[in-house]
Amino acid sequence: MRDALGALRVPNARHPFPDQDPSRPKGLNALGLLALHPELTRAYNTFNGHVLFATTLTPRMRELLVLRVAWVRQSDYEWTQHLVLARDAGVAPDEVERVAEGPDADGWSALDQALVSAADELLRDARIADATWATLARELDVQQLMDVVFTVGAYDLLAMAFRSFGVQLDDDLKAWKRDSL
Repeated sequence: MRDALGALRVPNARHPFPDQDPSRPKGLNALGLLALHPELTRAYNTFNGHVLFATTLTPRMRELLVLRVAWVRQSDYEWTQHLVLARDAGVAPDEVERVAEGPDADGWSALDQALVSAADELLRDARIADATWATLARELDVQQLMDVVFTVGAYDLLAMAFRSFGVQLDDDLKAWKRDSL
């Protein structure tokens, strides 16, 4: 399992690994699920290491996408764990509320609205709509556009696993829980 977890630490990291403060949530219930299949976990973590630490997106963009996936998929574990990471990435509480409301919520910048729309469109249609793509493409390069698609896909897959296996919130995550999910 050490090797499987080590796969998260990519050699070309653009973003820092989360603070190792002992008071931070540890994700032990998710790790417990993943420990049941170390080979699969290593393969997934190799991919997810890129999504988390080598993505060409900013951490804030990544977390807007992940939170939207978690909200749409009603993945309580994913939502709550990423509230912590979203805070680290500078996502404000009012933005978290807007993520839950969706792309039509008041107050989004054009890019943020397009990111949230892209998540919805990928989850619904497996394709970013032309208008959303045009907005994203005005500000993002091809690698960033790829990272948008692959981030949504990675966290959709994880939401499926968390929900299918009934992964419960860890005690250290319960303080972060959002009641409306």
